[in-house]
Amino acid sequence: MLSLAAIMRNAYRAGIAVPAFNIPYLPMMAPVIRAVVDQDCFALVEVARLEWTKFEAGSPAAVMAEFQKWQAPEHVRLHLDHVPVIDEDQLQVDYLGIIREAIALGYHSVMVDGSRLSLEENIAATREVATLAHAAGIPVEAELGAVLGHEDGPPPPYDELFASGRGFTQVDEAVRFVAESGCDWLSVAIGSIHGAISGVYKDQKKISARLDLDHLDRLRAAVDIPLVLHGGSGVQREYVLEAFRRGIAKINIGTEIRQAYEATLRASGDIGAAQAAVYERTTWLIRDYFALSGTRRQIAAEAV
Repeated sequence: MLSLAAIMRNAYRAGIAVPAFNIPYLPMMAPVIRAVVDQDCFALVEVARLEWTKFEAGSPAAVMAEFQKWQAPEHVRLHLDHVPVIDEDQLQVDYLGIIREAIALGYHSVMVDGSRLSLEENIAATREVATLAHAAGIPVEAELGAVLGHEDGPPPPYDELFASGRGFTQVDEAVRFVAESGCDWLSVAIGSIHGAISGVYKDQKKISARLDLDHLDRLRAAVDIPLVLHGGSGVQREYVLEAFRRGIAKINIGTEIRQAYEATLRASGDIGAAQAAVYERTTWLIRDYFALSGTRRQIAAEAV
């Protein structure tokens, strides 16, 4: 069985993305994994710190326990998503403690998010996590630039954000960051935004985002490692598919499947119906939106 690091390198070389589905509610785990297997795709399921602090994922241990009930390692591995050094509420986080716990639990990859730090501090925090993770034989994702949207209150005005390039990953900083931090994958800011997580905003339809593909080209030419797109829900399809060809090897999906679960559960009161809605939405994303059905063998088979 190929390592996750090898699978991600294969995806990057082949222009095929690995979708990564966030699990803010534990009953979402089973239908997501079933959809991935049924579509013969390779994917990650993942949990970010905010999904156990602001939703109902419970803890890294609870997510791992649920994953182990349904695991299908030829199709799906478990990733620790955003563990911020400074969180969306501007609070200091025990990020090393959380990451050590996830490594001990057997997570297949981890992410440290130092994007609210200075470049030097982000490099230092990522390098510390990379040392821990690499000693355990697993890869590390980091973030450079600012994919906004998780902050309290309404999302920023999108057209203004895109036109200004606010928060976009800078090429010269990316070169230094990759060289000095030891990260294996880099989350870049090129126009996507996270789904809102606070108040009434978390139930609103996401903005139809665009991507600065020319900027992505410059980043890929400068740093030859798999790139990651956070805030993948709602990005216009033509941009997404082109981004896969230009170096995006992992795309995070949260809002699309979370809102399907929450809306169905509110309307029906039936967890089974909510799970069915997650299965249908995940299937649609893999098959119809991202065109990734049947791609597992191209990136995850031993003969690749």
